[in-house]
Amino acid sequence: MPKIGDIQLPEFPLLLAPMEDVSDPPFRALCKEQGADVVYTEFISSEGLIRDAAKSVMKLDIYEKERPVGIQIFGANLESMLQSVAIVEKSNPDIIDINFGCPVKKVVSKGAGAGILKDIDLMVSLTEAMVKHTNLPITVKTRLGWDDDSIRIVEVAERLQDVGCKAIAIHGRTRAQMYKGDANWAPIADVKNNQRMHIPVFGNGDVNTPEAAMKMRDEYGLDGAMIGRASIGYPWFFNEVKHFFKTGEHLAPPTIQERVEAAQRHLQMAIDWKGEQLGVFETRRHYTNYFKGIPNFKEHRMKMVTSDHSEDVFKAFEEVLKIFGDYEFGSI
Repeated sequence: MPKIGDIQLPEFPLLLAPMEDVSDPPFRALCKEQGADVVYTEFISSEGLIRDAAKSVMKLDIYEKERPVGIQIFGANLESMLQSVAIVEKSNPDIIDINFGCPVKKVVSKGAGAGILKDIDLMVSLTEAMVKHTNLPITVKTRLGWDDDSIRIVEVAERLQDVGCKAIAIHGRTRAQMYKGDANWAPIADVKNNQRMHIPVFGNGDVNTPEAAMKMRDEYGLDGAMIGRASIGYPWFFNEVKHFFKTGEHLAPPTIQERVEAAQRHLQMAIDWKGEQLGVFETRRHYTNYFKGIPNFKEHRMKMVTSDHSEDVFKAFEEVLKIFGDYEFGSI
């Protein structure tokens, strides 16, 4: 059974990946209800935290029902990262995670996220300093390397472990790949199979079916799966994977009623947490997946993603229930 520090996890835990403008408290709550074992906040800029930027500080909100929950921060400046640890500790998370994997240009150009993969010594020394600066377990999320010619993930993971990192989640692509092509889990398995490794090694990237999760567990021998894009607008994915592990069968997909209720709750929680305007805007990205597979649905989806007022979105949900309430989804 894997452990992150003193946090005992179930066999092959499913972790909700930190995703910008996705992994907020409303969405984390839905995923937790549906079987996510560990959830992470959106990634938070260390520079934003120490400047008290409102958006960064707001992302520190965590709730008891989410635990165990990790707060993820990114940055490349040691002093800023250490200052941000002190700020993060006040929110009392269970885990502090360092983002060494974000491939987005505005992050990478500052040497943060996947940008630090060009300077492994800095990556290791920064992790070591943060471990020494807090009693909370420090974990890392990263990628295989900067590009195909610089994949040293077995060495990197071992060095991070040796300076006190308590778990590592590895996305099976390089920074150069961004999100293109297929994720390569073989180098992640090489990390796990390194006899010197004793911390949990979690796989990330293309875990988009229960079969993929099972393959990551049984064929690649990893300690758990970090789920990202497959969960957007579909929090049921975690429960479906667990059901498949237990029975070898697919769980019946959620009904229209269940999808509408989840979308309604999601939107209402988002409004309660971040206000009407942001709540409406930032929940839009989920609606395609909430209602994926319904024929002739475009008109209704457009109402959801173009309406600026929650009242109109809630009306669109009610219309969906009225028009498509009897629609039956096939097995995934």
